[in-house]
Amino acid sequence: MRLRIINGRIIDPANSIDSVQEICIADGHIQSIGAASRDFTADREIDATNLIICPGLVDLSARLREPGYEHKATIASETRAAASGGITTLCCPPDTDPIIDTPAVAALIRSRAEAAGYARIVPLGALTQGLKGERLSEMAALKEAGCIGVNNASRHITNAHVLRCAMEYAATQNLTVFLNAEDYWLRNQGCMHEGMVSTRLGLPGIPESAEVASVARDLVLIEQTGVRAHFCRLSTARAARMVARARYEGLPISADVSAHHLYLTEMDVGDFNSQCHIEPPLRTQRDRDGLRASLARGIVTAICSDHQPHEPDAKLAPFSATAPGISALETLLPLTLRLADEDLLSLSDAIACLTHQPAKILGINAGTLSIGAPADMCIFDPNHYWTITEKTLLSRGRNTPFMGWEFKGRVTHTVMGGKVVYELVG
Repeated sequence: MRLRIINGRIIDPANSIDSVQEICIADGHIQSIGAASRDFTADREIDATNLIICPGLVDLSARLREPGYEHKATIASETRAAASGGITTLCCPPDTDPIIDTPAVAALIRSRAEAAGYARIVPLGALTQGLKGERLSEMAALKEAGCIGVNNASRHITNAHVLRCAMEYAATQNLTVFLNAEDYWLRNQGCMHEGMVSTRLGLPGIPESAEVASVARDLVLIEQTGVRAHFCRLSTARAARMVARARYEGLPISADVSAHHLYLTEMDVGDFNSQCHIEPPLRTQRDRDGLRASLARGIVTAICSDHQPHEPDAKLAPFSATAPGISALETLLPLTLRLADEDLLSLSDAIACLTHQPAKILGINAGTLSIGAPADMCIFDPNHYWTITEKTLLSRGRNTPFMGWEFKGRVTHTVMGGKVVYELVG
């Protein structure tokens, strides 16, 4: 499809563009921004008056549940939900079933995403075989199969020597190691932040030290091995400060935070609200404010959804027995836009945290509206108020603590590879 989008405000942080211009798309790529050539004829024209056009969003962590957990969701259902949230590229952790520790599983996931046609999936390969933390995976083969990095998901590697060897192997393959920072022994079967709320509720807690100690260990190994590393979904202000210091000293590291950790705290668990059972856990208000400050200072450079859809029964049990996770694809953009409304970030910086900055972490050609780049873009109405309900969610997971919240900013069109894959009706 040859597509022309007119009268929209284009915000492309990667190219420092913020102006009202038209954009022309042909053969799945961006042909021009500004005045189109006289011989350009469009098959379709979209009038984006009063709308914002930005690169398609890049989500650093989304569990799509396929293969292995299709009773929760599928690649088709969740990429469709992603498209409704303006997301065109999703990074999938390796804890599927079977685990992404062979090229065949990586190829299966990519082929099913292509068949669905709503969004691209870039998988992470397993850091260790079966995510057991014992033997290294075949990282070279996983890279050749399209894995852009390696990760052990939420499975702990308790043996530091194994982690060191894994980092050394990843460094030889020029692969980024994605790290979930949590010490297995300090976690000790906890299910929420260790503090006054966990004490009042009588729930086993996960102390701040579980994340801080893990980050400290990982930083030492990163320095020794020279591997490029990324810390996934930090939840404590102290860990963010440690990352800031290490970056200042020149370590090749980056970090992200989930959108819900920028808003919710341990207090939102209230009286055993299982929708707030997540990993890493919601921390204190001081931690939340510290993460926000780290984002504003450019220490944390990306915001992810940490999407984990569940069937209703998964949240219908005593708090500690419920499945952790939030269905978060469709709230990623509005929650990030709210940071701009609160003057924590400029609108351009907020969009950068969802586009070219996560793309840079992944090392992929995405998150930009450069001439010749793939025509992946999100068009949204920044002044559209809407309320999240079960009817507005396209994800099969309805597990969200934001149910009933009013949001400002809604996607009207999502374009992926020059094709309109989502359009708001009504």
